[in-house]
Amino acid sequence: MQISRLDPRDKDGSNQDRAPRMPFYSLWTGANGLSHLATCMLDGFVEKSIGGQAAPMWMREFPEEIETMYFSILPVGWLGEWHESPSPQWVVPLSGRWFIEAQDGSRIEMGPGDIHWGQDIGTASVDGNHGHRSGQLGAQPCIQLMIRFRRPIGTGSACPF
Repeated sequence: MQISRLDPRDKDGSNQDRAPRMPFYSLWTGANGLSHLATCMLDGFVEKSIGGQAAPMWMREFPEEIETMYFSILPVGWLGEWHESPSPQWVVPLSGRWFIEAQDGSRIEMGPGDIHWGQDIGTASVDGNHGHRSGQLGAQPCIQLMIRFRRPIGTGSACPF
């Protein structure tokens, strides 16, 4: 099952009368114990200055405790066979492409401009496999920014924000 593509017009913030809504893909553990993928919208943006004399801009804060941040490079042909997200995390591809396949058979392919929330933790075993598969796509490596959090956020929910 292919997850629908996100519409980039939802996240540009060009309508100053309305806070933007940013689309993201979510990987989560359902009540059935399987990993699932969903398309969600991130709300909660407020207009504020980053400081000094900088003009206000749309911002969405995540005050949760950050565990670590990585820049990762998936080399051409890289495949992450079945595994769970090591902790709740945002994954943002900066260049190149990659995919995620959930236990329910859903699959998404992502590239620059796409945002992914991964929280498939504590999944059931299906033929000895837990979590999801992921891998690099195409002729160039996939460079990603990953931000991991110490604690789960809205577990059991497809769209926790």
